[in-house]
Amino acid sequence: MTQQPFNAAALRGAVDLSAFRRPAQDGQQPGQGGPAAPGGQGAAAGDAGSSSDAVVVATDQTFNQIVTDTLKVPAVLVLWAEQMPESGRYVDTLASLARSYEGRFRVISVEMNANPGVVQALAPLLQQAFGQLSQLPAVIGLLSGQPAPFFLGAQPEEQVRQLLDQFLEAAVANGVTGRVDLAGDAAQDGEEGAEAELPPLHQEAYDAIDRGDLDAAVTAYEQALAQNPSDEEARLGLGQVQLLRRTQDLDIEATRKAAADDPKDVSAQIAAADLDLVGGHVEDAFLRLIDAVRVTAGDDRNAAREHLLSLFEVVGAQDPRVAKARSSLMSALF
Repeated sequence: MTQQPFNAAALRGAVDLSAFRRPAQDGQQPGQGGPAAPGGQGAAAGDAGSSSDAVVVATDQTFNQIVTDTLKVPAVLVLWAEQMPESGRYVDTLASLARSYEGRFRVISVEMNANPGVVQALAPLLQQAFGQLSQLPAVIGLLSGQPAPFFLGAQPEEQVRQLLDQFLEAAVANGVTGRVDLAGDAAQDGEEGAEAELPPLHQEAYDAIDRGDLDAAVTAYEQALAQNPSDEEARLGLGQVQLLRRTQDLDIEATRKAAADDPKDVSAQIAAADLDLVGGHVEDAFLRLIDAVRVTAGDDRNAAREHLLSLFEVVGAQDPRVAKARSSLMSALF
């Protein structure tokens, strides 16, 4: 499976879709497009800005607005072809994953034959990443208006989840933390009641992140934890925002050089590990600090250990990479 590193630099350097425009085809009004997404999960083609479902159907006319929406909510775009029904059915597979991630990303369905403008806009990226489209679907991540290639052809769910975890880590690192309102999907499934709103302090933290006020987001999460020390969502959110705050002013080259020059400089290793994590290199971040534990002693060793434990909280205790790193840390300590 083709994977790409999810860091801000890689996304900024991909393909600029922000200026995508295509006039309406003859006899077709803006907002009208090709067939609806397979499985009936998608919004109508004209509902590009809708956040009521896990899937939105993109057309040449609505694609620009949908790309703009990824400034707030990450998206996974699926290019499929009507003559290959199995490629279209993969939209439903990814929609199911989006729901399992509680709407942390949206799925964008694009039928290629009906929307040549979208295909043309993505052609340079597709050519560079995959060469010939030997399989369908073609799956691409979209974050802050920028695309990053994922893979061709249907892939096993376990591998896709690993890729999505990296993608969503990059989204958090870039402050893109919006979610899809899945109430529409719940209604389609016959579930009663609307999706519960976020607790007030959680919403306050999200709003602060959206406006770039990381200090206010930290304060909101700290207040949530003071009210409920067992609030794991607040604990995870706090760790992620603190990571963003620590790294936002770091000089990347100088930080990495300092860490490379002195493996025993724990402060340098901690800063570099934070950059690794922000860039989606979770295992590299863990290994860097485990190595620091091995080569240091006393207060330095304890500082490296404690920071590694704090990064475990950022990633989440259930992540298999955390379990593996905990085992390696025990070996380093004893």
